[in-house]
Amino acid sequence: MFSTPNSLISYLRGIKSHCPCFLSQEIIVQFRPISSLKVVWRKDYRLDEAIENDKRYKLCARVVKEVLNEPGQVIPLRYLEKRRERLRLNVSVKAFLGFNPGLFDTYYDRIKPKSEPVLFLRASDRLRGFLEEEKRIMMENEELIVSKLCKLLMMSKDKMLSVDKLVHVKRDFGFPNDFLVNLVPKYPEYFQIVGCPGEGKSFLQLVSRNPDFAKSVIERRAEDESISTGIRMRPNFDYKLPPGFILRKEMREWVRDWLELDYISPYEDVSHLAQSSPEMEKRTVGVFHELLSLSLFKRIPVPILGKFGGEYRFSNAFSSVFTRHSGIFYLSLKGGIETAMLREAYEGGQLIDCDPLLEIKNKFVELLEQGWRERAEQRRQQANELRKDMEFMCARAVHLKG
Repeated sequence: MFSTPNSLISYLRGIKSHCPCFLSQEIIVQFRPISSLKVVWRKDYRLDEAIENDKRYKLCARVVKEVLNEPGQVIPLRYLEKRRERLRLNVSVKAFLGFNPGLFDTYYDRIKPKSEPVLFLRASDRLRGFLEEEKRIMMENEELIVSKLCKLLMMSKDKMLSVDKLVHVKRDFGFPNDFLVNLVPKYPEYFQIVGCPGEGKSFLQLVSRNPDFAKSVIERRAEDESISTGIRMRPNFDYKLPPGFILRKEMREWVRDWLELDYISPYEDVSHLAQSSPEMEKRTVGVFHELLSLSLFKRIPVPILGKFGGEYRFSNAFSSVFTRHSGIFYLSLKGGIETAMLREAYEGGQLIDCDPLLEIKNKFVELLEQGWRERAEQRRQQANELRKDMEFMCARAVHLKG
């Protein structure tokens, strides 16, 4: 019907002049660079719920980390109180301790030899038991951690990443706190640190490439399906829009054609590809898919991903990828922070396949829940005692009155 893209554009513009609402509601499609293809963001309550469910756990983890990072792993309560805003703690530290018993012990000590004693916090025996469990889980999964670190380096443009940036994302991928000091030196065949440590100019560099690490989740999935079915499966994205989400015809056709492009592994050299090409879009989506797959929760805050724009060759408008490919990703705005999530990793609000390192989170949640149960039981006992006191007072008043 349309001999050229320009004739189709003219046709669409003609419709828009008679119907102003056309192309203004959900999707704007033009035969221009990929960045002009837009899909209106739509809330997914189930995936937002997955973030909300972890809110209390992450708050407790931040406070624990703050205390453990202090010299001697102790801190005056009043010092921690001053850091409430940075920790995003919306209650006093004393109230937090009351809500989450079992995390810390409190004791009095002097900040200076001649100063008055003040209240200090230190890790409880229960928390220290969890920290030993954390070490055990880390040791059992050391090969997984090494492979993740190698993969992050292999996807980068120069096969190296800033040490400071890696430290910033260690929790997202499940790296131990001391991975640069104790893990990296154990594997000189893979890693070396270059630059000037302590000046923000040190980098972790890949020494050698392990072919076993150079396969993405999507490629491994295609291989597994090929083996199980006996039919050679082509690597590609699992594209599934959420219920009720409908793309306009033009966008559906663009997505169909884009999915027909050959899959480009995030571990391939793409220096020959133009930044605005559909092929580069395919590779960029592949990198985001792999990064989210490697992360613990299959989700990463967008500002953290943005820190690696240069290393992974992301465009300045990279975050539009997550809404443009709504059948692959979800962009959550929960908590006022944009978070990129991998749709296929979730069933409703629950992770389908859990990273082995998530056992650490589960152990920590068990510790918290034990404290919460004890607090609930204590409150029940206090309520019962109050009720008995009130009954006694009422009975006594009746007796005296009689």
